[in-house]
Amino acid sequence: MTEYIHRVNYYETDKMGITHHSNYIRFMEEARIKWLDDIGFSYKRCESMGIISPVLSVDCQYKKDTTFDDIITIKVRLKEYTGIRMVYSYEMFVGSSLVALASSSHCFVTKEGIPVRIKRDYPELNQTLLDNIEPDTEE
Repeated sequence: MTEYIHRVNYYETDKMGITHHSNYIRFMEEARIKWLDDIGFSYKRCESMGIISPVLSVDCQYKKDTTFDDIITIKVRLKEYTGIRMVYSYEMFVGSSLVALASSSHCFVTKEGIPVRIKRDYPELNQTLLDNIEPDTEE
């Protein structure tokens, strides 16, 4: 699990003074990119290998508002990986208060949009992803 810290900027808030909901998707991307850095396969490295990983879906449950200057700690982990698709989960906190729970799913394609078989074409990346899966422990 990777922890990523984001301080809410003034421009990320709306007229009501709370963080606009769309920004949480950006925070998730920032956390995911840090996670990839932490496992040794930065997004830049993947792109240089000819791989991109578009978002297939995003789900976010907002639990508590955040405001300008709040420090959000985002815990990100790879929850599922099939060799074709992966799912990340995100837990976002301000202090000990849970502010959001989220997930995003992604696939692997070339820059031209052709699906990539990571297991066959990129075995080192495949093994690294397999080694870093942290499935749900709840039943």
